[in-house]
Amino acid sequence: MSENLPVKLPLFTAKNLIATTAVSIFYLLLSYVLVGFKSDQLVLIAIFNGCFYASDATRKFILGFSIFIVYWILFDYMKAFPNYRYQQVSIEGLYQLEKHIFGIHSGGSLLTPNEYWLAHSNTLIDVTTGFFYLMWVPVPLAFAAYLFFRNREQFLLFSLTFVLVNLLGFVVYYIFPAAPPWYVQLHGFKFIAHTPGNTGGLIRFDRFFNFSLFQSIYSKGSNVFAAMPSLHSSYPVIVLYYGLKNKLGLINVFFAVVMIGIWFTAVYTSHHYVLDVLAGICTAFAGIFLFNWLFKHARLNNWIARFSRGIA
Repeated sequence: MSENLPVKLPLFTAKNLIATTAVSIFYLLLSYVLVGFKSDQLVLIAIFNGCFYASDATRKFILGFSIFIVYWILFDYMKAFPNYRYQQVSIEGLYQLEKHIFGIHSGGSLLTPNEYWLAHSNTLIDVTTGFFYLMWVPVPLAFAAYLFFRNREQFLLFSLTFVLVNLLGFVVYYIFPAAPPWYVQLHGFKFIAHTPGNTGGLIRFDRFFNFSLFQSIYSKGSNVFAAMPSLHSSYPVIVLYYGLKNKLGLINVFFAVVMIGIWFTAVYTSHHYVLDVLAGICTAFAGIFLFNWLFKHARLNNWIARFSRGIA
C-alpha cells in the first residue's frame, strides 16, 4: 500500500542551494559597489531565502513576487546613477509653468497649489493625507497578493504592468530631471547636487504622532530630482484598472478613494506639482496600453501562461 503513496520531493536540492547562494552573494557585492552596504539588503536576502526554503507554497509566492523585488533593486540602484549627471534639472521652468496653468490668487499673490496649501494646511488634512500616502506601497502589494491566490495569470499581468509603468517613469526621470516643490521652498531655483531627500509637508504627520516615520522613509530616497512623473500617482491607477478588470465591486470604490487621496496628498504635501501628478497618470495609462499591446502582439500570453503554471 505504501508503494501507492506520492513521493515527497525535498524542499531544496544542491542545485537550488548553489543558485540561491550565488545570486544572494552577487546581489550583496553589486549593491556594496554601487550604493554601499545597508541593512535593508540583508533583510531582503533573508526574506527571499526564507520563503524559498520554507515550503513549496512560500517558494511559489516569493518567485511570483520576484518581479517586484527586481523593481525595488533597480529603484535602489538609481542612487548610483543620479539623473542630474546626464540632463539639466528643471527647477524654475517647471515652477513657473505650474503657476501659469494652475496658479491660485490668494492674498494679492499668485501661488502654485503647493504654496496655497502650505499656507492653508490644518491638522485634520495633515493626518488624513499622511495615511493616504502610507498606502502607495501596501495597497498595490496587498492587491498583488490577493491576485496571486485568486488568479495567477491576473497576478502576472498586474505585476508586469506595474514594472513596465515604473520603467517608463525611470526613462522620463533621466530625460527630464525635475525638482519637487519642496526643493524650491527650501533652496529656491539654485541647483544643489547631492541634496538629501525631504519629507515636505509630511513632516507635520510625523510631528503630530511624534514619530519619525516619513522622515526615515524619505532619507533613503533614490533621487531628489525625480519628481516628474509622480509614480506615486501612477500606482493607484494600475490598481483600480485591474480591480475593475476583476470586477471587485465595492473594493474598487476604496481603490478610487485611495487614488484621489494620493493625488491630492502629492500636491498638498509639496512632493509634486499638479503637472507631476498628471504626468504620473499619463504614464500609468501609457504603460497599461503598451503592456496590453505587447500582450496581444508579442506572444507574451504564452510566456505568462507557462510562468503562471510554474507558480500555480
